[in-house]
Amino acid sequence: MGFPLSTTTNRKKITMMRPRTHAFLARLSIALSVTLLTGAMVPTATSAAASRDNPNSYTNPLSPEGRDGNVVESCADPTVLRGQAPEDTTWYMYCTTDPLNDEDLNADGDLAFHRVPTMASENLVDWTYVGDAFDTLPSWAEPDAALWAPEVVYSDLFDQYYMFVGVTDTIATVSGVDDCGSDNAIGVAVSASPTGPWLFSDEPVIDPRQNGEGCNFLWTYDPDVLGDTVSEASVLYYGSYYGGVFGADVTFSATGASVDESTSTLVALDNKYEGSNVVQKDGFYYLFLSATNCCNGALTGYSVFVGRSADPFGPFVDAQGISLTDTQTGGTPFLTMNGNRWVGTGHNTVFQDAAGAWWTIYHAVDQRDPFFETATGFTKRPALLDAIDWVDGWPTVNGGRGPSDRELFAPAGQEGEKARPTPRIERQQTPGQLLPDYTDEFSGTELSPAWSWDWAGDESTSSAPTPPASSIVDGVLTVPIEATDLFADVDTASVLVREAPDRDYVVETRVRVSVPDEGCCFNFAQAGVLAYGDEDNYVKLSNTSIFNTRQTEFAKEISPVPEGWARYGNTVVGPPSEEWTYLRIAVEKLQSAASAAAGGDTERYTAYTSQDGKTWVRGGTWTHAIGDEPRFALAAFGLQDASQKFTAEFDYVRVSKLSRKE
Repeated sequence: MGFPLSTTTNRKKITMMRPRTHAFLARLSIALSVTLLTGAMVPTATSAAASRDNPNSYTNPLSPEGRDGNVVESCADPTVLRGQAPEDTTWYMYCTTDPLNDEDLNADGDLAFHRVPTMASENLVDWTYVGDAFDTLPSWAEPDAALWAPEVVYSDLFDQYYMFVGVTDTIATVSGVDDCGSDNAIGVAVSASPTGPWLFSDEPVIDPRQNGEGCNFLWTYDPDVLGDTVSEASVLYYGSYYGGVFGADVTFSATGASVDESTSTLVALDNKYEGSNVVQKDGFYYLFLSATNCCNGALTGYSVFVGRSADPFGPFVDAQGISLTDTQTGGTPFLTMNGNRWVGTGHNTVFQDAAGAWWTIYHAVDQRDPFFETATGFTKRPALLDAIDWVDGWPTVNGGRGPSDRELFAPAGQEGEKARPTPRIERQQTPGQLLPDYTDEFSGTELSPAWSWDWAGDESTSSAPTPPASSIVDGVLTVPIEATDLFADVDTASVLVREAPDRDYVVETRVRVSVPDEGCCFNFAQAGVLAYGDEDNYVKLSNTSIFNTRQTEFAKEISPVPEGWARYGNTVVGPPSEEWTYLRIAVEKLQSAASAAAGGDTERYTAYTSQDGKTWVRGGTWTHAIGDEPRFALAAFGLQDASQKFTAEFDYVRVSKLSRKE
């Protein structure tokens, strides 16, 4: 979805962010000032290709040439389409409402917002900004509405293009409620050209969806149409965290499109996913979705997950066979941060180049330059390009290496160009030799003296509280899940810590929580393992209850940070189990070059989860500088309702040398 969240948002709302409960639409707190072009937009030539030493290569990020001579530094929620007319060899990229770069200011010195900036390219690498899709809003939008996450398709029956877009705020005659900023809808505009002019339909394709009374509306964003070329009908996917993601039949006409909402089917559970993109390959429909916070500066953990189905309406399942509508929220990680400078890799578009190879374009965040210069906290999201490889029927980015930050083979922009060579699949991290001095099978009746309870407390408290009442029975450590937390300035939780190896290692635990398998709400009960420096510097992997979902949260907290920067960020990994969930964190010391690329951090932390202890799902990688005395920890906390009583059980903690295998 195309909105940056306030960096002051409580991290408990990062995965499920309702307008009623968080600092909504931080970007719109900056005055909406739109600089637009009218009429049709004509692509202009670019000299970027000539500036590259190797025309068959590229390096992220994509840097479209702007008309003022500056580079387009932000292209959020990108979608890509090749021109469908026989003589049109151009590729087009459309972005959400945003400023183009730090220098994109209006006469008052405020950032200028563009209604769907449009880029053009002949080779998918060198892009030119050719203007904005709209100089006006649809008649049914409020004057300060924004246009988010465009989707463009072509109908060969009507020989025209259709742009679907989220409209953030509609007038009362459409939504039925006065003075709401959350009565969002999806609109459609038509054009004979991929660069416009575009004409909006007189009413939404998907109306605002009220969920109760007043300004309580489900999130109606992120449209995606199945196929680049359609005839008279297809499937429209839409929705977001609050309400879930749906697919419905859509029918095209000469003036727009209409949706049969009676066919609307839930394809991804609410409170986890947004930003859908569906493609068809080898008899399957692949549903790509993004999760967590899109816009949290250098701590943005936004990532893309995938499920597949033989039917465009699902059920979509992940590589482990878990449905994306299951309480345990299936979804196989497809694109996530890998420890280089890029984080927040999400809201992607998937397509084939002129040679038939698969690629994805998405937005990301540069840890070293996360915000617009004049608006600290407003996350800048450049577009990145990377290749997709298919392994056993499932997509992965760059052979499993993730987002690139080095020179790679470019896509084939035109027929006759060479296809990208197939890369070697990335070796996976695995536990090597067990390190007995750091391992505990909880075989006794009391905790080993190597463990101790750590509690930060606050300055007004003279002494630490009594440690949680733990017990060891039949080889299982049991601790209560407390109504405490570790988040920014809230440091009320106790964690069970011990010394970590001063080398690369893997720490693994098997955990089970007594939280019911289904139902809402047990927020935000969690239990898991941490790489731990102190209460303000750690990396945490936990089985966490989030509203009606159960997810594996992988979070990072850091302190100190520059003023206005977030201290806490999260992503998620594979689905937890209804019984025992297996959690691993692989810890690597960074070499100096990698450390510099990661903003000066000194370690790389990669998450793995498993439902059975045999098949492991690799998640994202945080970098950090935990400190000179590294420790790891077990923790169980996060409950918001102290009257609820739950426990966490840890079957073991095993620490091993870090190894790799093919």
